[in-house]
Amino acid sequence: MQTTLCFDFGNTRLKCAIFENETLKDVVILNDAGIETMQQFLHEQKATHSILSSVVNHPPEIEQLLASETTFHKLGHTSKLPFTTPVGKPETIGADRLALIAAAVEIHPGKHNLVIGLGSCITYNFVNKFHEFLGGSISPGLEMRFKAMNQLTAKLPLIKPHWNFPLTGYDTKTNMLSGVILGMCKEIEGIIEEYEMRYANFNALLTGGDMGFFVPHFKKKIFADPHLIYKGLYAINKSNS
Repeated sequence: MQTTLCFDFGNTRLKCAIFENETLKDVVILNDAGIETMQQFLHEQKATHSILSSVVNHPPEIEQLLASETTFHKLGHTSKLPFTTPVGKPETIGADRLALIAAAVEIHPGKHNLVIGLGSCITYNFVNKFHEFLGGSISPGLEMRFKAMNQLTAKLPLIKPHWNFPLTGYDTKTNMLSGVILGMCKEIEGIIEEYEMRYANFNALLTGGDMGFFVPHFKKKIFADPHLIYKGLYAINKSNS
């Protein structure tokens, strides 16, 4: 049996998806990226293959460890991808965005796909039916917006997000929840509409750690999958092993 570890080192969390052959078995959050922690984790999982997507400055020793213990691939602009990236500087494209596009092409080949990642930032990633990743847009994410209101005002508190709140807030917290989350929903749906007007045979895919706060409030039908990035990483790893 082949066990593939798909590491996603993001700005907020260090996560890993565990695949047994083609099946996603589990997703875990790592406490740290220390060598001892990583080595123990590799041995516990009896890993044979691994891929790393990182948007943070992780210790370089991690890559050496993964390469020595498994068949390893680091995701980057030189990776063999199931799509092309006809942009001016492909080396500037975040590894997480490459993984999301790979998943969209794997799941919905031959279609126009807009992949929306809800993480530290919202990333809008568009790949056309010819499997060309044309770029997209980036805007502030959920936590970033709450922090901005807290840090850039004198009295607004830093609150924790929740999906359940009224349209018309009745106190400071519910006013902020309604403004941020419903505002982001309208932003997302508005951008989807812009793409829908330009492209037929179009899909919108939603993923990311903050997805659960938004799904109950969308009016549009959006394909939601919290594990989209891992499925993309696995697809890329198969092509680069």
